[in-house]
Amino acid sequence: MHVLPDAQTHQFSNDDDGVEQLVALVAPLRPELIVLEATGKLESLAAAALTVAGLPVAVVNPRQVRDFARAIGQLAKTDRLDAAVLAAFARNVPSTQRTTVKDQQTQNLEDLLARRRQLVSMVAAEKNRSLRARGRALTDIRAHIQWLEKRLKRIDDDLQSAIESSPVWRSRDKLFQSVPGVGPVLSRTLMIDLPEIGTLSHRAIAKLVGVAPLNRDSGTMRGRRKIWGGRATVRRALYMATVAARIHNPIIRAYYERLRAAGKPPKVALVACMHKLLIILNAMARRAAPWEPLAA
Repeated sequence: MHVLPDAQTHQFSNDDDGVEQLVALVAPLRPELIVLEATGKLESLAAAALTVAGLPVAVVNPRQVRDFARAIGQLAKTDRLDAAVLAAFARNVPSTQRTTVKDQQTQNLEDLLARRRQLVSMVAAEKNRSLRARGRALTDIRAHIQWLEKRLKRIDDDLQSAIESSPVWRSRDKLFQSVPGVGPVLSRTLMIDLPEIGTLSHRAIAKLVGVAPLNRDSGTMRGRRKIWGGRATVRRALYMATVAARIHNPIIRAYYERLRAAGKPPKVALVACMHKLLIILNAMARRAAPWEPLAA
């Protein structure tokens, strides 16, 4: 831990005793903001304890922090230096926002969804291997694929049961899936990985997901706009849903065809449709109103 402005430095173990000591030391300081780096949920215990204690916590993307470190010339990397960089990041980056710690139910759903992605990835990898395998190796791969698909179905059943057990989750899931092209995968991903949906402006939500075209201009040169950054898990699920929506959703289909007729390349048109679909879903979540094609 690095405390500004007097550069106090402390170290704690990442367990119940260590986090208890951390909270006891930090609380009397009344900090304006405590910044933690997202480290594969290793930060969860401290983030939860600090939040319960009523302290302002932000869990930030490690890539942003590393880019900030390079920008200020801090290339070396140790725990002590990283803590100092995080403190400087908190002080100098005004857009750093407090993080809302997810409740236990949301965390459980998040873990199930992450496991589902892992299983889908393993199934795809095994299917690719089966194209080159022969004999007993092929038989073994096919048996493994069957086992993985059974596990995948069980995860899907667990996700569905968890959603149906909560009136709030059930209502939100029904709302999202009322949109043609949006299925359970995108619906669950939005609920779990994008809890901000419905609370932000369309520009902010698009930037958060990473489907807002970013300028690449310099002087008189006008570069091609590109999407970059954002929440990759949400963007991947949104992409697959948009592919389906381009066929089954009248609003998205008409928009895609209009862009193609205007000369936009297929990929550019599809990304624009991703942006439009997200904006529609964000507006629906804000109004808590189901799909209305004419209103969309």
